[in-house]
Amino acid sequence: MRTDRALFRDSLLAAALAAASVALFVAGGNGGVAEAVLLAAGYLPVAVRRRWPLGALCAAQVPIVVFAALHMDPGLAGLTALIVLYTVAAHRGLAVALSGLAVSAVGYVTALALAPPTMTWPDHAMAALIGLAVWGTGRSVRLRRAYLEELKDRAARLERARDADTRAARAEERSRIARELHDVVAHHVSVMTVQAAAARKVLTASPELAGEALSAIEETGRLAMNEMRNIVGVLRTDSLPGPPERRPQPGLRDLPALVEQMREAGLPTELEVEGGGPVPAGVDLAVYRLVQEGLTNSLRHAGPGAHARVSVRQAPRELSLVVEDDGRGPGDSPPGDRTGHGLVGIRERVALYGGILRIGPRTGGGFEVRATFPLKDG
Repeated sequence: MRTDRALFRDSLLAAALAAASVALFVAGGNGGVAEAVLLAAGYLPVAVRRRWPLGALCAAQVPIVVFAALHMDPGLAGLTALIVLYTVAAHRGLAVALSGLAVSAVGYVTALALAPPTMTWPDHAMAALIGLAVWGTGRSVRLRRAYLEELKDRAARLERARDADTRAARAEERSRIARELHDVVAHHVSVMTVQAAAARKVLTASPELAGEALSAIEETGRLAMNEMRNIVGVLRTDSLPGPPERRPQPGLRDLPALVEQMREAGLPTELEVEGGGPVPAGVDLAVYRLVQEGLTNSLRHAGPGAHARVSVRQAPRELSLVVEDDGRGPGDSPPGDRTGHGLVGIRERVALYGGILRIGPRTGGGFEVRATFPLKDG
């Protein structure tokens, strides 16, 4: 459609130039009908100048040479050559544009050799300057058009890159929230399941103990709901007026409460913490979630009579921790029991902060989770 409109406009321009040139030719009484038809045909290259620029330029030289050989006034034929020369320079590459300039020079020199010597050297110099100016204008337009296209393409690439970064950030945020939800739900549901099983066993024999277990289940459920509200609050921050009401994320300071919760759930657990000092917030949360997932893993799979131990050591440049139990090893558990989605999420957390993680059987029986996080100096 765009090509058809350009062809239509160029055809109108060619017709207007032909009509004006023929009118001047007839008014001057320079020849007959055949010469007028030849003069009008000389403007046909203007109609196809965008489709075949170089061919149209070659065709535009023909009437100039013919009229020079017949010693007749070419009228506006020179203007046709300039228009097509501009088109070649503006719409084709440098090599074709230089070829068009050479074609124009050859046509001009040929016509000059055939025509009577009526022009002076200043006239030839002016004609050459006009031709070079038209050609240079066409090249400038082409370069500017290419520059604008490059700017548009660069803007489009930047827009696509920004969209890709936005999608990656959203995916990372969804992954982070999914890890948080999994850690919270898996831990608290595991504790509640163990407590419910204990309550069922002692429900008839010792209603008081069953009541205590049910109270613990209630408290654990309340804690799970609070933590889930905190996490979901992150998602709703942009849609709710006012600042979100959330507690601080858990960290090293909350390990004693976590260990006590595991003891109440029936898993005897020891906690040993060495060293102290500020820890980056991300590492602080990652350590807590790792211990939480490790103990939840032990509570689920270590079996009755198992003991767990948590050891955290903070040095100036690194923080190391171990979560181990003396229960059933991987060989005594169903395949995949000890390496579910929670431990996969832990791997992602540790890798995010440049840490090293080892998950596997413990020497002497049982299972262990070991991790080391690098800490910045100072």
